Amino acid sequence: MVNIAMWGKALRIIPKVTLAEWKQLDIVSRWLISARGAVFVMTAMSALYGGLLALKDGKFNLLPFLLSFFGLIFAHATNNLVNDWTDSKKGVDKDNYYRNLYGPQALEHGLMTEKEMWGYILGSFAIALSCGIYLALTTPTTTIYLILAGIFFIAFYTWPLKYIGLGEVTVLIVWGPLMVGGTYFVVTGGTWSWEVIFVSLVYSIGPTTVLLGKHTDKMKVDKEKRINTLPVIIGETASRFLVIILWIIQYLLIAYLITINYFTPIMALSLAAVPKLIPSIKVFSKPRPTEAPKGYETAWPLYLVYFAFMYNRRFGTIFLLALIIELVFKYSGLLNLG
Repeated sequence: MVNIAMWGKALRIIPKVTLAEWKQLDIVSRWLISARGAVFVMTAMSALYGGLLALKDGKFNLLPFLLSFFGLIFAHATNNLVNDWTDSKKGVDKDNYYRNLYGPQALEHGLMTEKEMWGYILGSFAIALSCGIYLALTTPTTTIYLILAGIFFIAFYTWPLKYIGLGEVTVLIVWGPLMVGGTYFVVTGGTWSWEVIFVSLVYSIGPTTVLLGKHTDKMKVDKEKRINTLPVIIGETASRFLVIILWIIQYLLIAYLITINYFTPIMALSLAAVPKLIPSIKVFSKPRPTEAPKGYETAWPLYLVYFAFMYNRRFGTIFLLALIIELVFKYSGLLNLG
């Protein structure tokens, strides 16, 4: 039976369900839960930024945008499912307390068989690939290389990239130049610019710092499992201050884009996120506590990732609203934005 309410819930959070409850769910609900649909918002935002930048430059085309939007979401779903399958096969998710905090791991919790999971993986990949093939046939050849890069990261993020300290770099590239820049490229029919790449980095720094926070929280366990994430390699202190540096770079990139007149001073509205930035910097400037601070017992031992997520949600929302306001001013004729 179709459960629309569960669809909405699975897009907001990652619900924890029993096997009995799982058996009552429709295929879309199962797909959203097993593929961690609640995090699709990151990919949706990347595609949205690409589309808005195309609109800003007066080169927006609806069909390529929709194909890119849904193609990227199904590619993200494929990646999440492949990650869980890989981690299950390698024993990483066996009795993994951290992973359990994100909701059910379909294989480890016995919600589906390996064969069923591969059905979801191949189904998601087929939809993503179909969108990509259409775009490859109707846009310049570069689109093919973007698709191949996406397939590479889907196949190799969990192993070996995450195992050799390249997981964070992958997120920076994928949710920035690849997704935002790639969407802009296909929506505009083949236009590319460094300014778009810089804007994409403003956004992708957010998910990257969230991942850095999570991997810093998990350093001890990852080290024991020989998963050499970037925090395992460079240590806790360097990881915490790297996050702070990346947050500052976001504002420097916005200032640069205003200076070169790609953005108008309207984008300075992004500074409204600074009141949330300051306490977040204070948290990351101190060693991570060894015990759960009061008020954080529920999610412990995840700690830094919480502050990174909450700050980046605030920054991302304000940055997006500032961009929308700039576009409203442009198309209303209130400002001459070029």
